[in-house]
Amino acid sequence: MTYLFIAHDLSMVKYISDRIGVMHYGRMLEIASSDEIYAHPLHDYTASLLSAVPVPDPEYERARQQIPYDSSQEFDGKPRQLVEIVPHHWVRASEDEIPMYKERARKHSLLKD
Repeated sequence: MTYLFIAHDLSMVKYISDRIGVMHYGRMLEIASSDEIYAHPLHDYTASLLSAVPVPDPEYERARQQIPYDSSQEFDGKPRQLVEIVPHHWVRASEDEIPMYKERARKHSLLKD
């Protein structure tokens, strides 16, 4: 059975979803398993969203740094499409951004050399 669940509450989405698609301005930016998205976000927007999720720990919350996101990169005129960076982990990228995303995956040990 498949459900399409659309939400803005990322703290809840993780617990009811096997796979997550992150959208911005009506475009899918990243698709992966929920565990993969939360542990190893590759797109800057996904990382920014996750950095804003509150954690029920006052010490952590005092020190938490939210990651800013500059959406101007989405409007730079480069054609972008969803690219499978590692198996089952897709990111919307231009041809020249693919190596950057593969390097991020390598740093997360998702992609072998």
